Amino acid sequence: MSERLRVLGIEGTAWAASAAVCVSDPTDGASAVDPDSVFIETDAYQPDSGGIHPREAAEHMSDAVPAVVETALEAADGPIDAVAFSRGPGLGPCLRTVGTAARALAGALDVPLVGVNHMVAHLEIGRQQSGFDSPVCLNASGANAHVLGYRNGRYRVLGETMDTGVGNALDKFTRHVGWSHPGGPKVEAAAEDGEYVDLPYVVKGMDFSFSGIMSAAKDAYKQGVPVENVCFSLQENVFAMLTEVAERALSLTGSDELVLGGGVGQNDRLRAMLASMCDQRGADFYAPEPRFLRDNAGMIAVLGAEMARAGDTIGVEASAVDPNFRPDQVEVSWRSADESVARRRPGRDERRGAEATVEIGPERVTKRRLPKRYRHPDLDARLRRDRTVLEARLTSEARSHGVPTPVVYDVDPVEGTIVFERVGATDLRDDLTPDRVRAVARHLAAIHRAGFVHGDPTTRNVRVERPTGGPDAGRTYLIDFGLGYYTDDVEDYAMDLHVFGQSLDGTADDAPTLRETFADAYAEAGDPDVLAQLAAIEGRGRYQ
Repeated sequence: MSERLRVLGIEGTAWAASAAVCVSDPTDGASAVDPDSVFIETDAYQPDSGGIHPREAAEHMSDAVPAVVETALEAADGPIDAVAFSRGPGLGPCLRTVGTAARALAGALDVPLVGVNHMVAHLEIGRQQSGFDSPVCLNASGANAHVLGYRNGRYRVLGETMDTGVGNALDKFTRHVGWSHPGGPKVEAAAEDGEYVDLPYVVKGMDFSFSGIMSAAKDAYKQGVPVENVCFSLQENVFAMLTEVAERALSLTGSDELVLGGGVGQNDRLRAMLASMCDQRGADFYAPEPRFLRDNAGMIAVLGAEMARAGDTIGVEASAVDPNFRPDQVEVSWRSADESVARRRPGRDERRGAEATVEIGPERVTKRRLPKRYRHPDLDARLRRDRTVLEARLTSEARSHGVPTPVVYDVDPVEGTIVFERVGATDLRDDLTPDRVRAVARHLAAIHRAGFVHGDPTTRNVRVERPTGGPDAGRTYLIDFGLGYYTDDVEDYAMDLHVFGQSLDGTADDAPTLRETFADAYAEAGDPDVLAQLAAIEGRGRYQ
């Protein structure tokens, strides 16, 4: 295959029948593709009412794909070297239509066929254009919402929605109001004249949930709250949840680079929140131009070129589409396995977490939840106050149940400040061993028996002593209970285990083995129903 590749990309996962041509030439510099040179032709499906209907969308694909492909081929300034298509995730009838067209074209042109994961294409277009090494990636699209990072040859899911995609969540509200699809731009327009009202805010470790806030938004509208106020508050809460989890991923991995992808990323308020968060913590942020954020064949063609260059092509017999094709199922052949989103930072007397600045003294640690500029002031004040109170209370309660935690010396809920005993020599993520992972499992089992969850048990929120020296040698401490809460729901306990497993995926060199070690230790110390519920959670379509 020649150095210079001309690739035709075809996209059709849901609403956008799209074709594109890109020319990849790595001799031009670090970026193999000039974004301005990518030609994209798109014919969007617009339902008469309600949301996307799979049958109607597939009929639109059948009618529109031949036309957009013809236009793209006419715009190409030379022969096509490969045909790339979106294999999934998406609506099955639409994917099958596009897959059939791509196979036929590759056969007619006698060129290789490349099957592209739609979500990975969203991530890669931003990574390539930004020039970042190995950033945290936030995907905010209609049917999905993930925070991911590349490690050990795959994109690892660091956090994701527990129910529905962010765009679909907004669409559910706008359908309730009676607005046509798509709902996101209409929410953004209405929010310009809105004022803040309280709505639920649900972040569980590195995951987030939209079902509660959508139900509350519908109820508020029914009760006569002006729709512009509901839309304003939806944006403020939903996008703050995404931004907070993105910041948690930056803190967990040690990365200082964030890339945005997905159609909801066209929203000005979301981009402003992410930019503000990154500016406040000294990180770099990049969002591609809008035509590469919404569903488009340009990103399929660009990633298809990278895959073709790496020899990652597919035979017709193995090219079946997959409506549930997750990004973490993709073996990333076009990047070095040595690259990693996880970074190691030298020890300092001050560290910046996702929520707070921590000053580390010889014997005491002062944690300050500083105001977040990206959040609405009313929401920010509520979260800072409530989380400070809960963290102090649950830290002490866990200690009373035999779980090693720092002693709480002082609390100021108004200022969002807690003074703790200094514990541990380093974070668990910097000194992962099977024994320490077993200790975390035992600690979580103990607090679950006591009727509460940690809420954010990541490898960053566990402190460990060195294995030699003193009575506390090798001791493992739980810290940062700010997302914890009282509960008797087995689902909540299982989510604690799920969050810890995700953090291992993002920071451990041998995550599968450590996950097994963790599960075995919890089975010995905890309730077997919790592990059964964890299996149910991770067996759901959202996590498969």
